[in-house]
Amino acid sequence: MKKIINEPADVVAEALRGVAAAHPDLLRVQTDPAVIVRADAPVAGEVAVISGGGSGHEPLHGGFVGSGMLAAAVPGAVFTSPTPDAVQAAITAAHGGAGVLLVVKNYTGDVLNFETAAELAAIEDVEVRSVIVDDDVAVKDSTHTAGRRGVGGTVMVEKIVGAAAQRGDDLDKCEELARKVVSQVRSMGMALTAPTVPHAGQPSFELAANEMEIGIGIHGEPGRARVPLGTAEEIVAQLLEPILEDLPFAEGDDVLLFTNSMGGTPQLELYLAHGIAERLLAERGINVRRRLVGPYVTSLEMQGMSLTLLKLDDELTELWDAPVRTAALHW
Repeated sequence: MKKIINEPADVVAEALRGVAAAHPDLLRVQTDPAVIVRADAPVAGEVAVISGGGSGHEPLHGGFVGSGMLAAAVPGAVFTSPTPDAVQAAITAAHGGAGVLLVVKNYTGDVLNFETAAELAAIEDVEVRSVIVDDDVAVKDSTHTAGRRGVGGTVMVEKIVGAAAQRGDDLDKCEELARKVVSQVRSMGMALTAPTVPHAGQPSFELAANEMEIGIGIHGEPGRARVPLGTAEEIVAQLLEPILEDLPFAEGDDVLLFTNSMGGTPQLELYLAHGIAERLLAERGINVRRRLVGPYVTSLEMQGMSLTLLKLDDELTELWDAPVRTAALHW
């Protein structure tokens, strides 16, 4: 294992100190339990949108804390759900009196721990709603889930609902928008290599030099098929077809296309794949109106990529375009 770390057990704590040092104008970091919160939190009268999950997926979620997106993020250990007390600490730090919306990726530990935190907050008379993101079309059940996994679509939910909270939408409207995005977003990923969790010290799975895994999760979970390594054209088609069939997306639809690196795929290859995806969508009469390209939902150093499609309308487009100022997204 070659990594730029000290002790494996200290990776997350030391990384969080670096986050705090790098972005003092945007956020502050609390420890014991670990919480990343907006520098100006709590924002009075604004719904606090909070998310979180295991570390190792950066910039998800801490990189999306800031104006126009998340009020707080809760980082767990690497690939491990944050504990209920950490989620509760985030709620306490971010709640500005207008309620809290929890954006939860559909992994068993995340769902249970965020649900427990919401129950604890309710005892303190804080109104908390939860929305589960389950956009991965690859497999119905996997190592860490009952039902579909939450992956790249989480970024769309956080950005759009964060913008709604910023403009003053109430908790009911924020929850409604979150559920709308979840209903209209689909994703699928693939891997050329496996990630290596620091405390494990070895790859999560093995792939031969001429193999790739189609339909992987963001924790190195297996996908729907292990197949011979294909060309970029073949890879993009194998990711795009199941996404298009699932909603389904149809000719005339306006979409946001998110081409995501799993951490180890360089921008050169990612843009190459994105160009192919845009062409294949255009051939079907699907209109790419908005784009996001880059490593935004990663799996440590995994070489691979995912595609996410969100069906857009005027409201979702306006909220996506709204100003945002976070470490990872800013316009």
